[in-house]
Amino acid sequence: NFDDNGMKKTIAIFLICACHEISFSQLGGEATYQFLNLISSPRQAALGGKVLTNVDYDVTQGLYNPAAINVSMDNQLALNYSSYLGDIGYGTAAYAYTWDRRTQTIHAGVTYINYGDFDGYDENGISTGAFTGNETAISLGYSRQIGYSDFYLGGNLKFITSKLEQYTSFGMAIDVGLIYINEDLDFNAALVIRNVGTQITTYAGLNERLPLEINFGLSQTLQHMPLRWHLTFENLQKWPISASNPAQVITDLEGNVTEDKVGFLSNVIRHAILGAELFPDRGFNLRIGYNFRRAEELRILEQRNFSGLSFGIGIKLNKMRFSYTHARYSSASNASFFGLQIDLQ
Repeated sequence: NFDDNGMKKTIAIFLICACHEISFSQLGGEATYQFLNLISSPRQAALGGKVLTNVDYDVTQGLYNPAAINVSMDNQLALNYSSYLGDIGYGTAAYAYTWDRRTQTIHAGVTYINYGDFDGYDENGISTGAFTGNETAISLGYSRQIGYSDFYLGGNLKFITSKLEQYTSFGMAIDVGLIYINEDLDFNAALVIRNVGTQITTYAGLNERLPLEINFGLSQTLQHMPLRWHLTFENLQKWPISASNPAQVITDLEGNVTEDKVGFLSNVIRHAILGAELFPDRGFNLRIGYNFRRAEELRILEQRNFSGLSFGIGIKLNKMRFSYTHARYSSASNASFFGLQIDLQ
């Protein structure tokens, strides 16, 4: 357990990093290494993405919230893959090992993305040959109980490499997670600050920010029903999270223009993700989720395409767990996630 001085230092570092990075809040297109915030497993994808509060056998959970690292992950190996949008392939791997039953569990993980092959041309339209792009992050994580409380604090240290055509970059980052576990109510709450770090070497001399993300999540298993609900609020570092859509500007017959406006409630909802898992503690699980921001940003006017919806299953066979998830993005493209977790004990 932490002593008083160690606890004070840990909290101070946590708050300093958080306050510094919040002032530079970023979303997609405004930071490098965007792959760091992709969904890490089929289970997470099925529950809408970015679930923070599962504290159980799921060793991949430690990639997204290091505070969730626990002894139930001991000797669990997970391999996950997704054939993502636009022929992009990415996957994750995670493993945890416990050397002491007093929660001395260390977690290791890998996130990898390959953007596929591209045909290169110079400014005159002359072919320069094919090229590719890929990025990798290797992480080491650890979590510890705060005193004798119901709070656990965890961190991931990440080493990031990126190669895009002839350009390469290397960076480092940390994730910090805090989780509250109430075993009597079977209720968890978590706060995670991700990707606090910097580029060590840049692509072409320009230092870019990392994709900071602050998420808060809640979950609970119902008392008389084998169902666990999840509610996540993502990207809390940015408000508002949405922008007006110029395609929805209305001009009447008299030439009056009505701009598309996104109200306060709409912005709140776009931060929210809902998920539910049926039979979470058994060998067969059913999962469903809904991502409000994805649904709104990818919806097609006057057409129902179920963007934002995801569903999946999990099956345990002896010492192996298989997971599959189908996530709806648009009528033109969807994503499938596959996962295998092996108990090596």
